[in-house]
Amino acid sequence: MKKINKLTKIGLIILILGCSPLLLIMLCAKLGILDDPNPNPVIFGIMAFLTFWPSLILIFIGIIKQLLLKIKSSNPKP
Repeated sequence: MKKINKLTKIGLIILILGCSPLLLIMLCAKLGILDDPNPNPVIFGIMAFLTFWPSLILIFIGIIKQLLLKIKSSNPKP
């Protein structure tokens, strides 16, 4: 198994922790677990909004760093 860059790991963790509560509330409302079929989870929406773009930026930077490291290691200088 290949190693994932630290920034990519942090970005994935932030994405999961930031967006999963909102997605869980939406899923529970869709399945009928909640009494209100149209809940208004403002705090979870704000949390998802504030964590989504930074996490994507960290994931993108981590992928770019990993690709640059792979290119650098595959083309050693003589």
